[in-house]
Amino acid sequence: MPDLLLELFSEEIPARMQAKAADDLRRMVTDKLVAEGLVYEGAKAFATPRRLTLTVHGIPARQSDLKEERKGPRVGGPDAAVQGFLKATGLKSLDEAKIQHDPKKGDFYIALIEKPGRATLDVLADILPVIIRTFSWPKQMRWGERSAKPGALSWVRPLHSIVATFGLETEQPEIVKFAIDGIEAGQTTFGHRFMAPDAIAVRRFEDYEAKLLDARVVLDPQRRKDAILTDAKQLAFAQGFELVEDQVLLDEVSGLVEWPVVLMGSFDPEFLSIPGEVIRATIRNNQKCFVVSDPKTGKLTNKFILTANIEASDGGKAIIAGNERVIRARLSDAKFFYETDLKTKLEDRLPKFENIVFHEKLGTQGERIKRIERLAAEIAPLVGADVEKTRRAARLAKADLLTEVVGEFPELQGLMGKYYALAQGEDASVAASSEEHYKPQGPTDRVPTDPVSVAVALADKLDTLVGFWAIDEKPTGSKDPYALRRAALGVIRIVLERRVKVSLRTVVEEHFKSSYTAISVDAPTQTDLLMSFFEDRLKVQLRDQKARHDLVDAVLSAASLVQGQPLVSIVDRVEALGKFLDTDDGKNLLAGTKRAANILRIEEKKDGRAYSGAADVALYSLNEEKALAKAIDQVRDEAGAAVTKEDYAGAMSAIAKLRPAVDAFFEHVKVNDDNAQVRENRLKLLNEIRAATRAVADFSEIQD
Repeated sequence: MPDLLLELFSEEIPARMQAKAADDLRRMVTDKLVAEGLVYEGAKAFATPRRLTLTVHGIPARQSDLKEERKGPRVGGPDAAVQGFLKATGLKSLDEAKIQHDPKKGDFYIALIEKPGRATLDVLADILPVIIRTFSWPKQMRWGERSAKPGALSWVRPLHSIVATFGLETEQPEIVKFAIDGIEAGQTTFGHRFMAPDAIAVRRFEDYEAKLLDARVVLDPQRRKDAILTDAKQLAFAQGFELVEDQVLLDEVSGLVEWPVVLMGSFDPEFLSIPGEVIRATIRNNQKCFVVSDPKTGKLTNKFILTANIEASDGGKAIIAGNERVIRARLSDAKFFYETDLKTKLEDRLPKFENIVFHEKLGTQGERIKRIERLAAEIAPLVGADVEKTRRAARLAKADLLTEVVGEFPELQGLMGKYYALAQGEDASVAASSEEHYKPQGPTDRVPTDPVSVAVALADKLDTLVGFWAIDEKPTGSKDPYALRRAALGVIRIVLERRVKVSLRTVVEEHFKSSYTAISVDAPTQTDLLMSFFEDRLKVQLRDQKARHDLVDAVLSAASLVQGQPLVSIVDRVEALGKFLDTDDGKNLLAGTKRAANILRIEEKKDGRAYSGAADVALYSLNEEKALAKAIDQVRDEAGAAVTKEDYAGAMSAIAKLRPAVDAFFEHVKVNDDNAQVRENRLKLLNEIRAATRAVADFSEIQD
């Protein structure tokens, strides 16, 4: 079947927009093809700095013919209805309609409408101009004389030509005939801007890609990335160095060149006196270059690797020299900023925070730092951290936000605080917390390990959450401008991975009282809502770890964060419950407890009352009743004691002892006895099964 080749050739497309634009083009074209009944075999889109390209293969040459039956009015119906039917269906008279008999409603007119399919070439000529005109860019522009006319094309950069061909692989393809703003679709493209700028006649994708390669254009972004990475590694290795890989920078650089040429430059060794991260940020942000390290020491060398877009006649000497001049100037600035920062102690910067607003309802940064310091000191004993070191760490953790280097490179906040803290002689734990208290910043980021850092990290995140809950600024739908979901997940990961056995509710309640009483009119309610938010984030976290959602719900129903249960205890219960249910005792007890719960639910709904409270021992007439009651008493005590000691495996072993008594009860005892008192007593006994197992989890939430 025929293939489509589409290329939109323009001025420079920003690298950050290319991948999404290619994907949008593929999606828009293929969605429209499918909507037109043209199901294709495959599609792939590409982007370079100067072109968006799409190939769609295996498209039918034409649409299928359509046959449709349209039901009309009843025979003998009103004339207005008949005339409307004829007009809507295109029939000249009722003689062209069929009559269909309906046993209940009588005879109806039926129109058989046949719509012949159109040639795909014609369909493409209709849909492609619409797609190009409605294509969405983050930023668009108009250009030239036509820009002043109504309906002028808006595009990311001036559009110069369009390639649009359609046809079989074995035949000369046809041009899809359409024009936009005077640009007619054809089969002419252009090669590399400098090395092969002449026009190129192309037919189909294979021919197009090969001719572009001859014209010094690597169409596939992944191929450009692979070439840059391979050449950069080899160039560094040849001189005994090692490339510091950077996937984000690689993605960006590959979008800046059509013909990547990797070169190595150098800078004055004196700049190696500043932190390596500052050197890397300077070279990366300003010149889009990679840095190089010494594999023996792991430290940066005075080399960098750049990616040019041309094979220069001088071997790249002028390009290297130009980059070296810029990098030298930028590193000079960075060195000046770093040395200037070292002249002022972190603590001496703190007064400035009193004049910087954190949030209009939550006060200044200075007030926030005091809240974090107070909360961190309260958390410190709970995580095994030195209280005074924790106070000091919390006080200094944000100070580097006011330094020159962080002002220039915000991504280095925290890290620079660590360097400055060490330089002024602070304790290693205090210095480390400047960097680590921001962690984890994502699902793959590590959590803090030093107890001081753990305390400050928890305090920072919890203060943020409590503060925004206090002013009722919560995430809604997909909007989370203050990254509160990330903060909550960060707290959860720290608590779980560091095994911090603390009740979040207790910590949050105390922080509400000490810091936000004047702001929050209903702290208890906001605390409940915040704990529910944590539970939702916990479910997300555990789901990502492949935990069963029903087991999580079962545990939270019995022991929730809202009730003050520690996070670690909840997760331990989920794990123990999962292992228990994998055993025969677990599976059978689950069946028994769910049977008890189902009977209770039905009878309580029917009777309009709950069967709670203790059963009456005097009403037991069968041995199975007595045995079950005795087993429940034993299990309640043993399971409760095990839960108190946080021995959840032991608690599961205890409730497993219910199994034989429950099985025997349901085998020999009629719950809905004819005697109303006996029936009520047995329903209360079933409720005691439910209550005994809830010491660990609500078994009714567990799926079979």
